[in-house]
Amino acid sequence: MAETEFALRYERGNFKSGYCILNSKKVAIVNKYFSYEGKINCLVDIIKSIEIDPERLSKKNQSLFLQLTQIKLEL
Repeated sequence: MAETEFALRYERGNFKSGYCILNSKKVAIVNKYFSYEGKINCLVDIIKSIEIDPERLSKKNQSLFLQLTQIKLEL
């Protein structure tokens, strides 16, 4: 999450959703024992739930971000 204000960490934890967001510290923590698919799903959920300025993203990441936010709107 280098292009956002948030730091991403993979650590062990008992998170009900598989991840935890510490908004005051701008840190997102994903359970490191999750499968790759679980980690990806957590990252998608995190991206949808934090405030991201698309202007700070590279063109490639802007496109991905747009796709993810459209998926959110369709659900």
